[in-house]
Amino acid sequence: MNHDVIIIGGSYAGLAAALQLVRARKSVLIIDAGQRRNRFASHSHGFLGQDGVEPAVIARTARDEVEAYPTATFVEDVAVAISGEKDQFSVLTKAGENYRGRRILLATGVADELPPIDGLAERWGQSVFHCPYCHGYELEEGQIGVIATGEMSTHQAELLTEWGQVTLLVNGAFTLDATARRSLEDMGAVIEETPIDKITGVADVHLTDGRVLSFAGMFTASRCSPSTPLAEDAGCALEETMMGIQIQTNETKETSVAGIFACGDTARIPHSVSLAVGDGAMAGVMVHRSLV
Repeated sequence: MNHDVIIIGGSYAGLAAALQLVRARKSVLIIDAGQRRNRFASHSHGFLGQDGVEPAVIARTARDEVEAYPTATFVEDVAVAISGEKDQFSVLTKAGENYRGRRILLATGVADELPPIDGLAERWGQSVFHCPYCHGYELEEGQIGVIATGEMSTHQAELLTEWGQVTLLVNGAFTLDATARRSLEDMGAVIEETPIDKITGVADVHLTDGRVLSFAGMFTASRCSPSTPLAEDAGCALEETMMGIQIQTNETKETSVAGIFACGDTARIPHSVSLAVGDGAMAGVMVHRSLV
């Protein structure tokens, strides 16, 4: 079967795009491996109409809505290669299947590269976060730790003073200049330059000098990159952003390869469920228009 559109990635952005396309009566194949970026989080916040709902529930509801349309098809698999050209693409999956489609939409999300601190990865999405708009309110204006990953972490720390008492844990990530130090102190933030040994408990930071700092929650800026090399292997241009690498798209969400589009976290910053859904909906409309 030659599908109108093959969407690779069936999370929030991919499903939002699919909904626009199936409502335009296009045949859409969604290939998804079930690895949502926020699968570690217990609740999703800041998404209108779904505030505080478990991410898996939001994703399941969205999939049910898309599956209600007869032109939607889901395949649980991993896409490993894209070949062909506009109107004649082929997608190879890990299971060895080949699927054909006129357009490709990449909604594969991103992988997070975290600071190499013992105990951090295990708490990612539970008590260590990246977005204060998604998780700051629930910390009840308590003690907040910010683990630095570079100079931009000073801005993250400054912003988080809106949600609680902030301690910037420099952890050797960069040298804090006098201007940045003064700005942080003027906003009431504490600067801690002793390196981190490990994190235990909910958010207990053990410093190398033996002290333990306890926080209601912590934030850090992960470095992001597309979760799969599919786009790069297909010849799509990538671009560097303040948050890492993403797939380059134009105003219609099309990549540098004609007929291949991209949306969601893998193709835009900043990142959140709300923004991914909006970007996916726009991409779905633009892909449909390209077919017309």
